[in-house]
Amino acid sequence: MDRLGKLLQINRLLLDDQPEYRDDAESFPKDEGGQRRLMRSLMNVRPPKPVPPKLLRLQDLFLSEEREEKGIVHADALPASVKDSRLCLFQGDITRLDADAIVNAANSELLGCFFPCHGCIDNAIHSAAGMELREACAEIMRRQGHEEPAEQAKITPGFCLPAKHVIHTVGPIICGPLTEDDEELLASCYRSCLECAGENGLRSIAFCCISTGEFHFPNERAAEIAVNTVEEYLDAHEGTSVRRVIFNVFKDLDRDIYRRILET
Repeated sequence: MDRLGKLLQINRLLLDDQPEYRDDAESFPKDEGGQRRLMRSLMNVRPPKPVPPKLLRLQDLFLSEEREEKGIVHADALPASVKDSRLCLFQGDITRLDADAIVNAANSELLGCFFPCHGCIDNAIHSAAGMELREACAEIMRRQGHEEPAEQAKITPGFCLPAKHVIHTVGPIICGPLTEDDEELLASCYRSCLECAGENGLRSIAFCCISTGEFHFPNERAAEIAVNTVEEYLDAHEGTSVRRVIFNVFKDLDRDIYRRILET
């Protein structure tokens, strides 16, 4: 079966599972690009619940093939920072990294982004990992019984991602002038993720730019906090399993900021 055939079959099953979206689905082009966008949209709006076995098999096959086509970036092969050999910088799609864990900048519901094809990292990670990730997060939330507070961290499998795990953290939302409390909350996010990685015996972890996108944390200050917090944590916890920390950026602005910090 070719790529378009797989997409059409997956979307039929997704619409059988969510018939309320049949009329909306008619507006999507029938070509490969349109059907791939429909698949992602239906995945994004699907509530957390078990995935029917046939749909899960087809989704996993499709996402695994797509993962190979995009190309896996090997965390251990990334060049180390001049400043600190434990740190490195990667500009690109975090869902291509095969680190032991990638960090997701989550919201307080911890269920991923429900806006179809939204450009946030939460949406990108859930879309590449597959629908099981939302159900795994929902199980954490059911056990927890309340929204996820800022500065903590929760771990799930990576499912269809190259990364073995996803560590989810909720960063501070900046609504006015930046405060010391905001800065401490962001630092706590990095520490909690490193603690979670160490508790699970992980050797490599890739951080996104937590809170700088939809949550409006100033980019340069966020990068300074990220690098300083990680270095301080690694220095203070020599016994941790974490040996490589990757700062993942997407925008050129963030690349230039991290490059300046990591090369001085």
